[in-house]
Formats: sequence, C-alpha cells, structure tokens
Amino acid sequence: MGWLRRALMAVAAAGLLGGLGWLVFAPAVLTVETARVARGRFVATVDQEGRTRVRDRYVVAAPLSGRMERIAVREGDRVEAGQPVAVLLPSLPALLDPRTRAELGARVAAAQAALAISDALARRAVAEARQFRVEAERQQVLLQRGAASAQTAERATLAAETAERAQVAAEERRHAAEHELEQIRTLLQHFEAHETGPERWEIRAPVTGRVLRVLQRSEAPVEKGAALVEIGDPGELEAIADVLTGEAVAIAPGAAASIEAWGGAPLAARVRLVEPAAFTRVSALGVEEQRVWVVMDIVAPRAAWEALGDGFRIEARITVAELPDAVLVPVAALFRRHEGWAVFVVQDGRARLRPVEIARRGAPLAAVAAGLQPDEAVVVYPPAALAEGARVVAR
Repeated sequence: MGWLRRALMAVAAAGLLGGLGWLVFAPAVLTVETARVARGRFVATVDQEGRTRVRDRYVVAAPLSGRMERIAVREGDRVEAGQPVAVLLPSLPALLDPRTRAELGARVAAAQAALAISDALARRAVAEARQFRVEAERQQVLLQRGAASAQTAERATLAAETAERAQVAAEERRHAAEHELEQIRTLLQHFEAHETGPERWEIRAPVTGRVLRVLQRSEAPVEKGAALVEIGDPGELEAIADVLTGEAVAIAPGAAASIEAWGGAPLAARVRLVEPAAFTRVSALGVEEQRVWVVMDIVAPRAAWEALGDGFRIEARITVAELPDAVLVPVAALFRRHEGWAVFVVQDGRARLRPVEIARRGAPLAAVAAGLQPDEAVVVYPPAALAEGARVVAR
C-alpha cells in the first residue's frame, strides 16, 4: 500500500503544479467597457466656448479736453437719441492776462488798418481797370477808322486785361483782410466770454437704447477722445466664438447652431458670418493657434433668452455635417492602425481587431462607412494591454 500512497501523492503534486502553471501562464481576462454600435441620425458639430455681445455698440467719447461733471445715468437706464448723458466743462485758455488782451486788441487794430488799406487798393484797382477798359475800347474805334495802329490797340487791350486781373487780386486781398479781422475778433470774444466762467458742453446719446457701461462716473479731468459711456440695445444680441481655422473652413454662413450652457435651455441660432481674417492666440499649453471669430444670430424667441445679457459666457454647437441614416460608433472606441482606423469587437468573450472605414467623425460619435454592423459590441477606451484574441469581460 505504500507504493499506492506515493503514487497518489505524486498525482496530487502534479495537479497542483499544473494548476499553478495555468494560473501563471494562462492569458488573463481583461475587464473592459463596451458599447453597442447603433444606426441613426449623425450630426457633426464644432463645439466651442464663446460669449454674447450687443450687435451695435456705441461709445460716447469726450469731444474735447476738459473737466467732466459726475455722470448721472446708470447701467441699464434707457436713453433716447439726443438725450444728454454727460456734461463737459472745456479747459480754460492757457493765458487770460492783461498782456494777452492787449496783444489781441493791437492785432484787431492792425487787422482793421490792413482791411482799410486793402479796401482802398481794391477801389483804386476798380478805377484803373475801368480806365484801361475805356482806353482799350477807344483804341479799337480809332483802329477801325484808321487813326491808330493795330499794335497800339493790342497794347491797350492787354493793359485793360492786366488791370482787371489786378482788380480781382485786390478784391481777394480785401476778403482775406476781412477774414483775418473776424478771426481775431472771435478769439477776443471767446476770451472775454471765459472771464465769466467756462461754457458747458452737453454730450448727447447718438441713438436710443440702454446704458451698457459707464466708463467714467465721477467728476474728473478727461482728455479729448476719452470713452465715457457705452450705449446699445440688449435685445439685439449676437453670439461669437473663436474657432480653430482648421475647423472654421467647414462652417458656412447659414449653418444651424445651438447656444448652450448659458444658464437656460438651449437656444436655436444661425451662423451669420465667419470673419475673413484670423488671429493668433496662445493656448493653455503654450501652443500658438490660428483662430477666427464665428458670429451667430440667435433665432429663438426673445422671451426664451430675456435674461441673457451682453458679455455672457455661452457654449456654441455649430452643425457642419448631417447624415440622416448612418451606422454610429463611439469615437472613444476608435484608434489609429497603420493608415486607417480600427476597433476591438467583442465576440464570444474575446476581443477581435477589426479595421473600419470612417465617413465622418464628430463628438461623441462617428459615422462608419464600412466594417461594422448595428448591435455589435465594441470596446471603448481600449487598454494598452488589449490585443487580438484576448479574453475580455464587459464591465
């Protein structure tokens, strides 16, 4: 019986070693996440974060340097076209001393004398022109009677024409002297007016709308061209999003879009413009990107987005392609293999590598042109250890 015990012990040891070897060398069963291939409508979109803005924005600026009084209008106030929104006190002239006034008075006197001289010269030029014209006509009569030579008549005609041109020049000099006198008088009157206090300039709203922003509320000195108030109509909003130029080439004016993640239900929109010029922006990873602005009109009823305002954050989803009947697979199941795409299909508990042909890719689905059939199970987010024929179990 000893040999039988030893035989049984040897068989048990061999079985134990075989089991340990199978545990060590047998292929492991991978737990994977799967999804079903489906058939349905495919929509490819470009998704990008953006913001809203008032379509027509008007910036009211200071027409000249001076001191601005405190602005009374507030953000959200309705203003009518022509309504005063700010009051500006122009800066006083640099010199208002007696010497400046005396100089201006002397300049006025000099201008008056120059005007008198110009007027006298103009009257003399008129008289001379009249005299030379009469002499030229007399020489023409004598020439016809044979009592004067043609050369004498020509000299008389030339002298008359020269006198007429001198008359015109004298009259122009008189007009210039009049304008010079008027300019100096206006400057003197302006200085005299400021002695009683600076004049007030009312800056008026160019259009009817609402005050979007007050850029300078408190009383303070402002320079010419300084922005004071922004006015627009919050009911005339548009959405803008900066899109990579590689994606923007597929977006056409008139394409359907959806405005989402703004705090309410998605809003229907339509692309109005893809701006023709791109710009460079550095991404969060430090990569320079060429992007372009896409402008969208909100076509949903105004009541649906009444709470939406200027500068609100939104997410735009722009439709670039649509297939009414397509085989759909999650993009997470696709991976590159050689020059094409491939997926792992789960069949009888094993992963089978299968190349596929993709018609269009979107997020989160892709349309398959060949290689897959509806209701087949594919592995999504395939792990690096997954290979052809590996045993798998669905999570």
